[in-house]
Formats: sequence, C-alpha cells, structure tokens
Amino acid sequence: MMAASLLRRDKKSTAAHLKADLKRSDNSSGLRQLQELLDSVLNAERGSDPEALEWCKWLLAGGDGFDDFCRTVRSYDNATLCGLVWTANFVAYRCRTCGISPCMSLCAECFNNGDHTGHDFNMFRSQAGGACDCGDGNVMRESGFCSRHRLKTGENVPSVPRDLLLMSEMVLPRFIITIIQYLRDGYTEPESAADRDLQKVLQQLEPHISFLEELTKMGGAMRTVLTKILTNQQTFKELSMGQEENVYAKRNYEKYLSALKSSGLVSVEEKGAGAGAADASAGAGALSLLGATAAASLEDSSKEEDQDGLQGVGQRKRVKLSSSTKDPSIMDTLKHKCFLEELLFWTIKYEFPQKMVTFLLNMLPDQDYKITFTKTFVQHYAFIMKTLMKSHESDTMSNRIVHISVQLFSNEELARHVTEECQLLDIMVTVLLYMMESCLIKSELQDEENNRHVVVNCGEALLKNNTYWPLVSDFINILSHQSVAKRFLEDHSLLLLWMSFVSFFQGMNLNKRELNEHVEFESQTYYAAFAAELEACAQPMWGLLTHCKVKETQEYTKTVVRYCLETLQMWFDAIGFVDEPALNQLTFHLPLHRYYAMFLSKGVKCQGLDLDSLLPDQEMLMKIMVHPLQIQASLSEIHSNMWVRNGLQIKGQAMTYVQSHFCNSMIDPDIYLLQVCASRLDPDYFISSVFERFKVVDLLTMASQHQNAVLDSEQERPMLEGALTFLVILCSLRIHLGMSDDEILRAEMVSQLCMNDRTHSSLLDLIPENPNPKSGVVPGSCSFEEMLSAVADFKAPVFEPGGSMQQGMYTPKAEVWEKEFDPIMVILRTVYRRDVQSAMDRYAAFLKQSGVHTGNPWPPYKERTPLHPCYKGLVRLLHCKTLHIVIFTLLYKIWMDHQNMSEHVLCMVLYLIELGLDNQIQDDKVEEEPSIEEHCHDSWFPGTSLLSNLHHVINFVRVRVPETAPEVERKRERERERETPPSTSSESSTFGQSSRRLTGNWRENLREAQVFSLVAERRRKFQEIINRSNHEASQAVRPKSSSSRWLPPGSPPQLVTEILEIRESMLSLLVKLHQKLSAKQNSLSLSSLAEVDPAHHSHGDGLTAIERILAKAAARSRHSKRCLQEICGKVCPPIPPKKNSPGDKKSMDKEERRQRARERQQKLLAEFASRQKSFMETAMDVESPETDAVMDMGSAEPLDSEVLYDCVICGQSGPSTEDRPTGLVVLLQASSVLGHRCRSDTPKRLPTTDEEHIYPEDTCGATHDVRLSLMQRYFKDSSCLQSVSIGWDGGVYVQTCGHTLHIDCHKSYMESLRNDQVLQGFSVDKGEFTCPLCRQFANSVLPCRPGRGMETGAWHTPSNKSMSTLVKEVEDLQEQLGIFPVRASLKQREPILAESNLSKEMESVIKDIKNTTQKKYMDYGKNPGSPDNDFLFMYSVARTNLELELVHRGGNLCSGGASAAAKRSCLNQLFHVLAMHMRLYSIDSAYNPWTRLTQSTHSRDTEYCDDERPEVPMLFRDVPSLLIIFILTMPQPLRKEHFTCVVKVLYSLQYTQALAALSIRFSREERLAWSNTGAAKKNTPNSDKSWESLLGHVISELTKAKDVYDTNSEETFALSSSVWSPQSIKFSLQQFCLPFLRLSCLLQHHLYGDSLPGCLVDEEFSLLAGGLGLAGSVQSSAACLEWNINAFDLISQWCSEVIALSDTPTQQSASLLVQDPQWAAPRLLHLPDNYNTIFQYYHRKSCTSCGKTPKDPALCLVCGAFVCLKGHCCKQQGVCECVLHSQHCGAATGIFLLINASVIIIIRGHRFCLWGSVYLDAHGEEDRDLRRGKPLYLCEERYRVLEQQWVSHTFDHINKRWGPHYNGL
Repeated sequence: MMAASLLRRDKKSTAAHLKADLKRSDNSSGLRQLQELLDSVLNAERGSDPEALEWCKWLLAGGDGFDDFCRTVRSYDNATLCGLVWTANFVAYRCRTCGISPCMSLCAECFNNGDHTGHDFNMFRSQAGGACDCGDGNVMRESGFCSRHRLKTGENVPSVPRDLLLMSEMVLPRFIITIIQYLRDGYTEPESAADRDLQKVLQQLEPHISFLEELTKMGGAMRTVLTKILTNQQTFKELSMGQEENVYAKRNYEKYLSALKSSGLVSVEEKGAGAGAADASAGAGALSLLGATAAASLEDSSKEEDQDGLQGVGQRKRVKLSSSTKDPSIMDTLKHKCFLEELLFWTIKYEFPQKMVTFLLNMLPDQDYKITFTKTFVQHYAFIMKTLMKSHESDTMSNRIVHISVQLFSNEELARHVTEECQLLDIMVTVLLYMMESCLIKSELQDEENNRHVVVNCGEALLKNNTYWPLVSDFINILSHQSVAKRFLEDHSLLLLWMSFVSFFQGMNLNKRELNEHVEFESQTYYAAFAAELEACAQPMWGLLTHCKVKETQEYTKTVVRYCLETLQMWFDAIGFVDEPALNQLTFHLPLHRYYAMFLSKGVKCQGLDLDSLLPDQEMLMKIMVHPLQIQASLSEIHSNMWVRNGLQIKGQAMTYVQSHFCNSMIDPDIYLLQVCASRLDPDYFISSVFERFKVVDLLTMASQHQNAVLDSEQERPMLEGALTFLVILCSLRIHLGMSDDEILRAEMVSQLCMNDRTHSSLLDLIPENPNPKSGVVPGSCSFEEMLSAVADFKAPVFEPGGSMQQGMYTPKAEVWEKEFDPIMVILRTVYRRDVQSAMDRYAAFLKQSGVHTGNPWPPYKERTPLHPCYKGLVRLLHCKTLHIVIFTLLYKIWMDHQNMSEHVLCMVLYLIELGLDNQIQDDKVEEEPSIEEHCHDSWFPGTSLLSNLHHVINFVRVRVPETAPEVERKRERERERETPPSTSSESSTFGQSSRRLTGNWRENLREAQVFSLVAERRRKFQEIINRSNHEASQAVRPKSSSSRWLPPGSPPQLVTEILEIRESMLSLLVKLHQKLSAKQNSLSLSSLAEVDPAHHSHGDGLTAIERILAKAAARSRHSKRCLQEICGKVCPPIPPKKNSPGDKKSMDKEERRQRARERQQKLLAEFASRQKSFMETAMDVESPETDAVMDMGSAEPLDSEVLYDCVICGQSGPSTEDRPTGLVVLLQASSVLGHRCRSDTPKRLPTTDEEHIYPEDTCGATHDVRLSLMQRYFKDSSCLQSVSIGWDGGVYVQTCGHTLHIDCHKSYMESLRNDQVLQGFSVDKGEFTCPLCRQFANSVLPCRPGRGMETGAWHTPSNKSMSTLVKEVEDLQEQLGIFPVRASLKQREPILAESNLSKEMESVIKDIKNTTQKKYMDYGKNPGSPDNDFLFMYSVARTNLELELVHRGGNLCSGGASAAAKRSCLNQLFHVLAMHMRLYSIDSAYNPWTRLTQSTHSRDTEYCDDERPEVPMLFRDVPSLLIIFILTMPQPLRKEHFTCVVKVLYSLQYTQALAALSIRFSREERLAWSNTGAAKKNTPNSDKSWESLLGHVISELTKAKDVYDTNSEETFALSSSVWSPQSIKFSLQQFCLPFLRLSCLLQHHLYGDSLPGCLVDEEFSLLAGGLGLAGSVQSSAACLEWNINAFDLISQWCSEVIALSDTPTQQSASLLVQDPQWAAPRLLHLPDNYNTIFQYYHRKSCTSCGKTPKDPALCLVCGAFVCLKGHCCKQQGVCECVLHSQHCGAATGIFLLINASVIIIIRGHRFCLWGSVYLDAHGEEDRDLRRGKPLYLCEERYRVLEQQWVSHTFDHINKRWGPHYNGL
C-alpha cells in the first residue's frame, strides 16, 4: 500500500515529494497519495496523536522547515488591522478621544506607538477579553492608529505565489474535519455524563487548536486560505458525512445529527403541537395575544410543579411574528452548510472554550470571514441563549460570548448588514422574550386573587446571576447604531413585542408591609430587580432616546408613546386596577411608566411636540399618577420607620432608587410623570390625593387633639414633612421642565459638592450621566471639566499631622454657596439623610465665615428657571384652595404649638407660600377684588389666587375633637356662662376623618364656620372627572376601604363637633409667628419690610424667611400692604396678645431654658477643648520646643531632690524605688535604617529597564560587615568585637511616648488586656500594648533608676585637675570593674543587685531587647553566645540609638536642642539599663585599651604565644565604640570631668586616624612634600597641636611599613586628581572628626543635661569642640588636641602596631586604615515621575526565584528587590516572599509598592497595613488597584512623608489600621 511506504520515509522528503507531484498539471497521483497518507495520519478514531501534528507541519511546509515556512508566509501579510486577541486580565487601553465606538480598545504596543498626548484615555484590565482595534476605521479614528497600522500595508505587499500555500489548501480541510469529528465524538449531553468529560476532550484537542491559532498568526495570506476552507460549502458536503464505506464516520455523523435536533428554540416535538395555534394567531396583533395568553397560561401553571404547564406558557406566548414578512427560521433547528458553522456549533455546545474563541476571533481581520462569521453567529443566537441558560459556568460563558459579540456588533456597517439580511433585531427580541418567559410568576400587585399579569421572578438564578446580560448588552450595543435603531423604531410589531418584554418587569419584586412580626428571612432579590430594570429596560430605552433628538424623528416618539399607553392600559386591566392602590404594597419597578415619561420629555424638549397631543384622557392620567405617587409616599414611610419589620433590605431599596446610577432612570422620570399629571389634572384633586397617600389627612385639623387611624403619633411628623417636601420638590424641580443640559449638569454638580467635598472620580461617579454606556455621552467630555472649574475650587492633597492622607478635593466656590446652593436638589439626591444635614452644616459654616449670618440658618430659597410653556399648568397647584387651607391650618397649628409640628414643617410651608408668590397664574385679571365663585363648595377662601387669599380672614372653624380635648372644656365653661343648648348636628364623614361640615346655625356668626374634608373633596372631583369621561360612574367608584380600617384596641373617646373662634388670616399668622420666633412683642414694622432686599435676605433663619415673604406680598398687592399695616398696628401696643394662654408662656420658658442649656453646653465644650489641646501638646509628637517633662528631669529641680514620676494607670506620683520601680513606656523595634545609608546624598534610582541595576555593596551595613569579617581574619576575636559596632542592620531602636507607669501597674494592665479578647491589631502575648494615656503602640517598659534625674551638683563642677591626673583617675575607675556586682556611690550604699525588683526588671528589659532583633544580627563572634558577643551587642544598642537620634536631627547638631526626635528618645534611662548589664562582664585589664591610649608601652611582642592572633591596632578601631564602651563600663554616675577626659583622649586617636586615612589618599609626591614640611615644623613650640607636623610624623612612621602606601597608589592617585591645598586638608580632617564629636555631644546632653545650642553649619565643629571642653579655636581641628604624654611617641606607638602586622596582606591593612565615618542620610529609592514607567516594566517581569510572572508583583522601596506578594511559588518554610524580604532587608520592616494596585504596604513585624499611594492622578487622587487607569504621577510630598516615617520609625504610631499577616504576604 502506498500510504504505508510513505509513512516509512522521513517526513521531510515525503512532503517535498508530494508537493512536487501536486505542482504538476496532472496531479491525480499526487492527490491520491496525499489522501491515502492523510487517511492514515489524521484518523479521529485513534484519538489525538502528536505524530499527526508533526506530519501536518511538514506537509504544509512542503519539504521546508516549518519555521522557515512561517517566515515566508508572514512576508506576504497584507493585513492592515492589528486584531491581537487577548483574554481576561490583560492590560489594554481605551482612548475616548479616538474611539468612534465606546467599546474601542488597543493593546499596549499599539497604544504606545500611537500619539495620544492630551487625550482622554485610560488603562484597564480586561474583564471578558477583547481584541485590538488598531487599524479599524469603523471603530476608531485614523488619527489614533499606531505607526505600524497607519500605513495601508496592503498596497506594497507582493502577491502570494500559488504553490506556497498549495499544500495548506489540500491538508487543512482534512485537519479541520478531524477536529470536528473529535468534538462530535467527545460530546455527551450533560444529563448523561458529568461535565468533566468535556474538559478532557478539550485537553486532548488543545495542541490541534493551538496549531490552528498559530496559523492565524501567520498573517493575511494564511487567513485567506483558512477562510476559503471554513466557508466552502462543497468541501463541507464532501467531508462532513465521510465516505460510504467508513463506518466510524457514519456513526460520527449520526451523533452530530442528534445533537442538532435539540438546537431550535422550539424542539421538534413541540413544533407539531404548537404549529396550529401559532398560525391561527399569526394575523392578530401580537400584543392582544399576549394579554389573552397570559390569562390562559396561568390556569395551566397554577400547580407550581407542573413543568409542562409552564412550557405551555412559553409556547403559547411565543408567537411567530406576522407569518409573511418575517423569517420563521428563528425558531427552527439549525442547519449547517460549512465548517465554520459546525465549528461554532460545537464551540457553543462545549460552552465556549477559550482556545476556540481565540481562534475564531483571530480570524476576524479577514473581511470575508468577518461577514460570514457574523451571520453564522446570528444564526446560532437562539442556541447560544439555550446553552447559556443550562450552563453551570454561566459567568465564564457570558464573558466569552461578549468577547465575541462585542467585536461583531460594535461595527455599525456590519450590524446594519446583519440586521437587514438576517433579521438580527427580531432574533434578539425573540430570544430575550423567550429567555425571560422561563421565569415568570403571577403578579400579586393590587388584586391578588384575580391578577392576570405575569412578572419575572427575581429570585430565579437567571436574574440573580445576571445570566441575561450578554444578550441585553448585545442588544444595547446594536441599538447604539442609528441605522439599526431606526429600523427598530419603524417596525411596529417589534416595538409591540418589546413593550410586552418590558411589561414583564412592571411591578416585579413586590414588597408587602409587615404589620405584626418582623420578617424572618430578608430576601435580597432587590439587587436582581434593580439590575434587571436598569440593564434590560432602562439602558435600551436610553439607547433609543439618543436617536430621537430632532424634529424629523417625531413619528418615532409618537409611536412609542402610543404603544406605552396601550400596554399600560392593558396592565391596569390585568392587575384589576380601578382607582385606589392596594394598601401596604410597594413596588419600585414601573418601567412602562418610565418609558412613557422619558419619551414624553424628549418629545417636548427636543422634537417640538405638543404635550397634549401625547397625553391620554383625564381618567387614564389619574390612573397613571397612582403608582409613582405611591412610591414617593412609601419613601417617606420607609424613612419614618413604618416598614421597619420588613428588615434592612427595604431601606436598601429606597436608597438604590435614588442612588446616582439609578436616579435618572427611576426617581426622575417618576417625578416628571407626576409633574405632568399635576399640570393637567384638577389641582384640588391632586393635592388632596397627595395628603391622603401620605396618610396625614387626620393631622390637618385645627383641633389641638385628633385621632389618626393609620399612623402612630411618632410617625405623623416625618410623614407630614415628607408630604410637604414632596410638594416643594414637585413644584420647584425643573430637570425635565425646561432646564438645559448644562444647567442640569451644573445643578447636579453643585448639589453633590454641597453635601461634601468630593474627589474628581467620585464626582464623576455621583453625577447621573446618560446611563447608556454606548451612547457616547461619556462623562469626562470637556464640558464636565469646564463646569467643574466654574463651580468648584481644587484643594490640593495635603497631610494632616496625624498622618492621614488627603486626596485632591473639589470644594464649592463662595458664590455657589451664596447663589446656587439648592437644598431641594440636595434632598432629592441624597441616599443617606445625614448628607442633607451635612450640606446644611457646611452652608452654616460658610455663612458664619463670610459674616452673613451667625445663627442656625434655614435652607435658602432659590429662584427657579422658567417653566417650559407646556407645563405652565403646574403652577395651579400653588393656587388652589385645598393647598391654601392646608397652609392656613398648619400655620395656625405651629403658632398654637400643637404636637408633631416642627421647624421643617414651617420651613416647607413658607417655601410653598413663597413659590406661590413667585409663580403667579397669568390669567388672574382681577387681582384685588375677590371674585365670588358660584359653586363655592366651602367658604374658606373666595378665590384661588394665593396673593388674594393671603389676607383673607377666617373667623370660625368647625372641627371634630375627642371629648377630652381642651376645646371641649373651654366650650363647657362658655356654656355654663351662657346656658345655650349644644349643637345637635349629625356628622356625615367617615370615622377618623377630621371633616369639618357646617351644622345647624345656633349662633348667627357661625354661618361662617368653615369645614373642610380632603377626602370628600377628592371623591367629588374624581366623580366629576369620571362623569366627564362618560363612564358609568357606578363602576368607577368603589366603596372606600376606610370603613374597614384597623382600630387600635381600647375604645377611643367619642368625637364631638366643636366650633373654634379663629379670626386670623395667613398674613396675621405669619406676623405672629415672626413675633414668636423672635421672642419680641412688636418685632415687625411695615417700614422695615419695605427695605427688605430679597437678594440680601436670601440667607438667614425663619425670621428672614417670613420677612422676605411679607415684603414680597406687600410689594405685589396693595391690599396685602393695607392688611399688614393694620395687623402691625394692632400688635404694636404692648397689650398682651389675645392668645396669652399657658401654652404661650410655656413656650417662652422653653426658649429661655433652651438658650441657657445651649450656653452651658458651649462652656463645657470650650473647657473640654482646652484640656484636649493641652493633652495633645504633651502627648503627641507635635513639633514644639518644650521637651517632655520626663526628659528634662532634674535640670530645673533643686540639686538633690529625687525625680517624681506620674503613673498613668494609678495616677499616683512618686519616685522610682528599688522595690517599686517606675518605668517608661517604650517601643523596641529592630531597624536597618542606618545600614541602608550610602555615601552620596542622591538616592539610588529604581531600575526601569534591563540595563539599570542597584548595587548594595556601598551601603553602611555592607561596609561594616566587610570590615568586621576582614578584622576577624587577622586579629583576636575578642579584640575585634570591641573595635567595631554592629547594629547598623537589625539594631534595636528604643523610643518612648514619654509616659511613665509603675511596673506592677503595667503587669496588671497587661493581664486585663490578655483577658479582653476584642483587641485587634496587636498581640498581647508578644508583650504589645498601647500606652494607657496616649494610645501609642508600645511593647516594653524601661525601668527608671532611683535617684536624681541627671548627674548634677558635684558631678558637674569643673575641676582644675591636670590632664594626667584625670587620666590616672579614669584608669583607677576602670580598675574597679572587678568589684562589681556591689557598687558604691557617694550618698548611699545600694543593696546587692541580684535581689531587687529593679534589677529583675532591668534583666527582663535586656531580654526584651535581645528578642526584638533576629539571631543573625546579634552573633558576629566566632563562638556565638560568648560574653564578648553579648558585650558587643549591648554597646551597639547604645550606638544605634545615638546614631539614629543624630539622623532624626538631620544628621548634625546645628538645629540645637528642640527636635521631635528628642521627645521620643530615652537614652538616659537606656544607658543606665545597659550599664547595669555590661558591668557583669569584666574587661581583661591586660588588654584594656585605655592604657594603650594614654601610655607609651614597651614592645609586648614576647607576651603572646606564636599561635595567638594579635589585637586590633588602635588605628583600626572605631573610636565612638570605644567611647561608649568606656562610659558604659565605668561606675555610674560618672563625673563630668572624667567624661571630658575620655573624650579628649579619644579625640587624639580619632585625629590620628584622620591623618593616617588622609595620607593614604595622597600621591607619592605629595606624601614626600608633606612629610618634609612636617619634619620642619616638628621643633617649633606647640608642634603637637600643628597638623602639619603631626601629618608629617604619621607619614614618615607609616612609610616604614613598606607596603601600606605602595599597593594602591595608582588607584588612589586616580581618585585624587586635584592637588591637596592646606585648606582642603584642614577641612577634610574636620569632617573626619565631626561624627565623633556629634556623638560625644549628644551623649553628654543625655547624661548631664547640657543644652545643645543651634548654630550655622560651618560653625558646627568649633561649637561642639567648645561644648565638649576641647579647648579649641575656630581655626584648626588640631588646636583641640590635648596630649597627656608626648604626642609623637604615642603616634609612633600606634603606627608601630600597624607596621608589626607584616604578615597581613597590605591591601587589607590599607583599606582598614581608610575608614570614612561620614554617611549621608538614609533615603528610599528615587522613583520615576510617571507610574506607567514602573508598571510597564514590572507588571510583566518574571520573578527571579521562580521564573513565572507573579500574580501580585511588588517592589521593595528600600533596596529595589522585586518580590511576589502572596506568591506560593516563593514560599520558604511557610513564609511568603514579602515577609521574608522584610526580615532580610529591614529587620522586619518592609515598604513595598504593589505594582498592580499602585499602593504601598508596610510590613512591621507580624503586622501589616496599607499605607496609601504615592502616585496620584492629575486631580490629586489615588487610583487603588488601577481601577480608573488614569495616568498617575509621583506626589513628592507623600513620598517625603513615607520616607520620613521610615527614618523616624513612626509607622506604628501614625498608621492606625494594622492587621496580622500570618506570614502570608
């Protein structure tokens, strides 16, 4: 057989042979051979076979290598699109300036190669995956293309030679059918097998599909071939079924057919059953059918379990759109004609495997493919939906679907094409309908039993998991294209279908108010409901609205409005609605109302339509207003806690309804709809409806007592406030009534800024933009920025001393507070009620600051923009008698102090009056003379104009009151006086309504008595309107439900009718309220009102408001002016007013009492504030010159008194004693800050390219390590350990907050903390606690030693002893070492150390100190744990703390004594504890360095045995370490003269070292010259204080050691190319000695309390030398030297020690001599300005230890190390890499920048905290997690603060939110 022989040959030659055969003109034999070969190689039965892939590669290449073949094909790439496909989490860019479609995205490479400077772009992490649009002119503007895709590459690419891809065309069809056969074979229906098997099949196929993907990346030429194959129907026919004789292929094909069967929307069996029904109804309108079927279907599904019944719903409702025009194939099973179609089919079946999706998308740059693929996708759309609904992984699948569809539907051209050819819109709407039908339930709104409406069930997974979003998002996407949207709006049957879809959401998620028990289970379905309405209803609506902007589109609006009304009417019928809403039901979801409202608004605003032409009759309007009004009333009920038994979720709904993302799709349309209804309905009817819905009718009575059948009394006030506020909003909101878009934006912005200062991003988020994301009206267009700069000032990000970081904020400009602050808008837009208060507080603060008003201001009244002419009717609300009666009643009640009135009620009443005065009705001709109306149903007011009603006096009012009311008592008194019979009228109103009807006239004047029943009034109006609409009244008015109201148990007192004498008008009541508020009798005069200027009077409290109203009334009506004159005249005489009832007096007293209470409170607060201030000054690190009292101990006290300490726990004050020691609260922490210092002042740069590196060798820590290990190689270990300090890395730093406590108090405090489990943030077991007074973090207590604070008196007195005497005394003191542990001090003998509490505590502190740092930072000796090692560690602790304090003071002592660092330092106490401990070790006196410093000894070579190593020469030793060793090991307290003596001796050594180090840096010639000069000076007097002679001497001495100078002369010469002048020599000697002087001075300051004077930098040396008693002059550092023996001898001796080391390599001895003690201040790395530089380099960088790209990469800002945060790959012994690195690099303090989040985290020991970000955007904001993706820039101030906290070790104090990291970072 031929194939077998081919298989045996090697692949390369076979391929070449076949290709040659196929190239011939007669290629039949070649074809035959190839087919046979492929039959055996590509055999789906065998399963996946790597060998097969190899064969394919060779065959395609036709004898060449596959890689060469790839390169060749690539060279013919003619693609002009990038088309790079990415998956989730990829970092891409979006530029709004360049995008045509808002979905446009670019890969990083194309973005960086294009020019987007100044554009509005952002970086984002892809959620679902995407593809790069560079080069696609349909999606983005060409100006944004990158340099590579800007060239039209197509033109200059040569055409592809035919034979290059010949083999591909032959082989690939077979390859693809093999893949398809695998997929057919592997698929099992989910019911029969676990889904895992699918994954297995896919895994086996992975290499095959990856191979296809590789091919697509070869460029245009190969894609063309693939397209041909995938779309060729002939090939598909030939290969799909397989040949006749092949059994496998046949079986395989049958599997495929059975899989196809279930792919239609209606399965095959259903089709037969449903066909008849569907055809019959096809002609009828789809909508009428919906109504009918809904009813029919519900009987089917009344049994919940009856699945088939529900299936029936679907079937009956799924009507074919009218049969002739539409393609019925939407429903049918799929038929495939080419490979592409079947591939997509299996892709869907397998739930969109990522690889397949990527392959299908990679092909998109090919235009032919794009069109075919889009059509195929649409054809499979219904099937996609079915699969999605069944899927278990619907989230992942959704993302993959959108990944594909967004590439197809964002392109308008393509979308239009598919809409025309494939009925895309029909398919989408049908599919959405079908999907929602699967989860319908019966609505229970209104008529629960007979409701025929169905709604979606928000508890279903479909809604809860947002499974529908891919389909909805596609729909929104295609509606954003004008051509497609127009087709939709023109197709009436589609619109009808859509309306029926929307009606599924109308009234969903119904809430029923719980009246008895608290609900057991709070359902959270409301999330799903709000999301569904926003995404499935509102966003498509906004999408359609964007295309209805101009006059030409009027027809569209009319059609939509017509269908909305039809659907609404059907909805009212279906829920059985007549005229009253059901009690205690609430749904927030009325999408039909909102569609109607928004299209109305758009039509009037943009298309010039006449409102009336779009409105239904009055009866329909009455129905339409009911549900939106119900929502407004319910909002008030929810805030009045009437729904509290429904749980928190109901509050959540109320908040979501007004929240910024929802408000303009929900509350705004609702309020607009109510405004429309109010402007067209009878105003009296509307007003009375409002008060009835808000359930406050019963409250509106003049009687002082009433009964309310529906509200508890504590709910009455908030409900009344709610009703009035709602009316104010209704009358003053203009969002849809004539404001321009700019005005709306401005108003929204002002209201948000008034509540709080806002960051730019939160403002963008809070301002409701047009919610359709595809509409192109994206916030951030320039008008947003312009508007922002017009209304707000930018406050740059600042720091507060506490360290909390502020972002850049915008705050309202002053004129905005003055003119534009609108409390009504704020109330409408606040989610939390507290925000309203916050806005008012800020407003009050502004008025106070600008001196306008100091008291408690009322919300200012704001003039409104004029109404659009269509809505003029709205003003009639303000001019109707019902409202005026309510206003009059409320003014009266407030004046009479009835219960449940409040300032807010008065404020809103006044607001309504003022709105009425400002909005007059135009056609009111007769302004003065009251018109008498014929059908005056009540005699309260003559007309409807507010202006004329204001001064109308009302004399008597008839009310119903309980028998117990005071009115009845008063009447009885009157009746006793007059003996008149009581009235005997019957009361006609229903129980509980406070109606006031005229009864028999038993008194003449009572004819006037007014009655008023809101409810009766409303019924009457409703009746009129209904009759006008020619309806049978009988059917319309149902009996009122109030008769069956629930009554509280216990019979209420009987109601009786009373008549009240009032004799007031609204004006007179206003004047009296003014008096009441001002608490003055005649507080008003007309002349003062005339001067009221409304502009100036716009800010102030209630008085101002009343004055403003009266002034307006007087100015606008002569009659009012007259009445006012009379009223003021009547009131002026100081007769007590008629109504001087006890109530009035009470209110006066109340006011006074309040005033006094307020003053008392102020006083208390002030006192508290001053206390707090003084506490803050003592407790915190406030930079203030007074150092802490504890620190200055003794300096100001009488000489020998003991220091007293206050214990902050028990509050007692007393000295620290041996038995009861007191301690300082301290925090011990290991620190490597000193070790990270470098020589140079400029910080190291963070590397951002592969070329840059950071070298750690030059740091202080590294240098000292090298030095020590070098010494240990040549010298005796014990001597080495005294010649250096450690603690540069991992040294222990001790700081205190300055508070003291008894150590026993502390122990009991720790016990109580241990028992208190709620403590977070620190671990008591590790000894951590917070200072009981200032709450600073601490972890140990440092005992204070008994006795005086500082060495005073005798210790201070200078003595005139000579230097040599002192040297001897010091030596004697050191000899005393052996006498310990008992020690004598001058005054008292102390007991043996071992016993006292004090010594125990000291030992425990030492233990704490050792536990603070890690073992490796303590063991430097050869034998760990030796006393020498311990000794070294102890004195290094002192050194570390001294050095750190120096660093905190800025590296020098020029700033003098005041410094924050000094407040935290506790060196005095620390020294004593260390000294106590160190004296346990004796220093071997034979090696005591003191003798070698002060005596010329004779050669002691003979003393060591040969094998013993020499001691470290004096010139190699670290001088400050010697100083600390001497001080710590001599008996304390030490006399100051001895201290000075030690310093002087050591200074000589330091100076000699300086000379030696300097001499090494000279060139050979210079050395010769200087040694000669020195020799010449040697014999002059004072030569031991002349640096020339000393330098010369050192050089000549050291030259004896041959090799010290020789070795590195070349190198050093290169270093010092400049010649040394005497000045530069003197300067460098000074600099060399300065660090030693600084440390000595600081030590002296802490031990003896000497002050540190400030000075200039260049005077520092002489000042310090003077302070230390080195008798120096400014001129020279040598002048400070004091030698106690011959200087030259001593120097020679020191040099001889170096010379004696003949066996050490010279290189080393030289390097040990050159020790430079100067270090620059510690700095963090220098970061680049733009964050993108860091991000681009590091976010893809692979980890050094595991080689993978970390999920959370992080950078150490101290040393630049790149680490994985939380990465399990780099864990060691269960500790993650960041924690490990923090221990290694910072001794458990780490500062890491998280690359993907731009934030910094601090690790401190076992805790960590988020510090914040040092990168801010252009608006001064952080962008945590890079969510916004805006460009970020380094904020220098923040970075300085971070560095400063690191250096000063204050992370623990300043950052408050710490948590344990459990080694997991």
